[in-house]
Amino acid sequence: MTDVMHRVALARRPNGDPVAEDFSYEEQPIPEPKEGEVLVRVTHMSLDPYMRGRMDDAKSYANPVPIGGTMEAGAVGVVLKSNHEKFKEGDHCFGMFGWATHGCLPGQQLRKLDPAIADPRTALGVLGMPGFTAWAGMTAYGKMKAGETLVVGAATGPVGSMVGQLAKQAGLRVIGVAGGAEKCNIAVEKFGFDACIDHRQFTTAKEMRGALHDHCPDGIDIYFENVGGPTLGGVIPLMNLHGRIIVCGMIAWYSGATDETGDMPLQKFWRTILVNRLTVQGLLQTDHVSRFGAFMKEIGPKVGSGEIAHMEDIAEGLENAPTAFMGLLKGKNRGKQIVKIS
Repeated sequence: MTDVMHRVALARRPNGDPVAEDFSYEEQPIPEPKEGEVLVRVTHMSLDPYMRGRMDDAKSYANPVPIGGTMEAGAVGVVLKSNHEKFKEGDHCFGMFGWATHGCLPGQQLRKLDPAIADPRTALGVLGMPGFTAWAGMTAYGKMKAGETLVVGAATGPVGSMVGQLAKQAGLRVIGVAGGAEKCNIAVEKFGFDACIDHRQFTTAKEMRGALHDHCPDGIDIYFENVGGPTLGGVIPLMNLHGRIIVCGMIAWYSGATDETGDMPLQKFWRTILVNRLTVQGLLQTDHVSRFGAFMKEIGPKVGSGEIAHMEDIAEGLENAPTAFMGLLKGKNRGKQIVKIS
């Protein structure tokens, strides 16, 4: 085993969209695990939109990555050394190892994975944080009823695709929003959506409202919010009485871009909430960690049987993680974005 590891650190705070110069690819010694710690060789790491927020020094639900700090990420890998009773050499596990080839964490912060049940990579997507986020939000706040209509943005991503499939299984009409004809076809053909709208063809809130109305003539009962931007602006006027908006993300605005939806008068939106008796609920999966076992019990077998479909987009090499991440923020990925560590 080599005695050095590689990592990607935050070199500076981005000004708008991240660029290559915001990241630093570095070499450092592999740490030696202390009592209770486990040293892991990372095989695959996750890239997720929330990481953009961690790059800013702004008040949020989690601390920012410090300048010079390793970029944050969930990852899976193989145990090299263990000073924890629950892990042995060769075990597969998940942990927040960051953008790095190796990680060393206390054993209680790791989750052991069984490759005989599912590929360890699924712990980064369909059976990890994204899939769990979708399941937690829909089961806790969706109040799904057969015959209702749900709209979800980023429809072919790991969160959006899970949301749509859960809603379809509950008997809802499901309309996705995605970027490009290829992704729209995937939403319908692979994930079973009733229809999918290409947001690149409708760049204003008014245009999106028209496109959504064509597919949602009876209005929208549930909107699972991943994107913000004109999609949100198009959805709001179509929300039905007692509709539910679950706010999970707003990728269109993460790098500071704005549009006419961002300029919508608060008074107008507030009145819409009142008149339609809407429920607007913020969603963080960290509020639901006690339910992860129930999620795995329900969704794990469905993934194994193919009842829940999933898709991965794998970039090769840690050194290519910044490029893959910048592409993710622009919607260039097809499915769950993962980096395979060389």
